[in-house]
Amino acid sequence: MDFLLFNINFNCYVVIELKITELKAEHVGQITKLNYVDRHIKRPFHHETVGVIICKRENKFVMEYCTDNRIFTSTYQTI
Repeated sequence: MDFLLFNINFNCYVVIELKITELKAEHVGQITKLNYVDRHIKRPFHHETVGVIICKRENKFVMEYCTDNRIFTSTYQTI
């Protein structure tokens, strides 16, 4: 776990994993096992813990995977 955040709107913890490589199957396996947060930090009134994987792709860091579809990547262009 690289970052542990709390999303106030969703009332849940968010675990962020940073990877300096492209996404691999074992990375997804790591993030779906959020047992430590769920067992030791999360309280019964919190919603399900969310996992996010940020990987390096084409010399940029991008969100490659998220366990919750309410959190998604957006791209904006300003003019």
